[in-house]
Amino acid sequence: MSSPSISAPDRKAYLAGLAIAITGAVLFSTKAIVAKLLYRYHIDAVTLIAFRMICSLPFFAVIAIWKAKTEPSLTGRERGQIVFMGLIGYYLSSFLDFLGLQYISAGLERLILFLTPSFVLLISTFFLKKKITGLEWLALGTAYLGTVLVFVHDARTGGSNIALGGAFVLGSAVSYAVYLLMSGEIVRRVGSMRLVAYAMCVSSAACIVQFFLLRPVSMLVQPAEVYGLSVLNAVMCTVLPVFLTMAAVERIGAATASQAGMIGPVSTLFLGALILGEPLTGIQLAGTALVLAGIYLLSRKRA
Repeated sequence: MSSPSISAPDRKAYLAGLAIAITGAVLFSTKAIVAKLLYRYHIDAVTLIAFRMICSLPFFAVIAIWKAKTEPSLTGRERGQIVFMGLIGYYLSSFLDFLGLQYISAGLERLILFLTPSFVLLISTFFLKKKITGLEWLALGTAYLGTVLVFVHDARTGGSNIALGGAFVLGSAVSYAVYLLMSGEIVRRVGSMRLVAYAMCVSSAACIVQFFLLRPVSMLVQPAEVYGLSVLNAVMCTVLPVFLTMAAVERIGAATASQAGMIGPVSTLFLGALILGEPLTGIQLAGTALVLAGIYLLSRKRA
């Protein structure tokens, strides 16, 4: 008798879900490339993130209003949690990320952010008393070795502010890890789409208010290229990846979708070389491979 296999329709659905997950990961990673292009027009992180959120807010606001009308009302505690999560998970994390991109390459930025699952594990260990297994330590060590390898390489060739930029992006990864840990409980009560829409609305409001507090209104006047890239950053690198990832999770599960996201650092590395002219060296490729191997081991353990 032949061994059981996945039927043709199921396989097509699986491959479609995998393609959606990969597309979402690549588009989300392209955020770093677009940010680097925007910085060429001499805007700062405060202005960049404000333009991004101004352009993406209408999409999330429509979903938030729809969900508010069709879903049960939130409790006061849930509202407070969502506000805090929006501030730490999307506002603070994104702001620190864009600050860091002023000083480091897009490839290194993506590698540091890709360590987020390891920070989730470490925070769980120190604050929630979760035990780390030998395989998990191996995965963490492999991933961190790869990041250090690329960091040292960039520090030798990229100037004196690499440490500052790396610290900003590291802070971004840690703050997003805290968001992920907090979201585990509330997402089951509120739903993933509703949670993301509400949290993104909170983050958008914070970014826009920050801009008007710290920058003159005249900064809203920018070259046409800035507006175009900001719309691209909002739609193609923010809104669309969020919904593609959610669609992929529904089709192939969170574990497989997460593993498909490992294409992100690789795509950023090559897009950075192709579009931005960033160097693509053997050390960077080796470091990227180590990070991917470490996160793959971690994802297999936690699947």
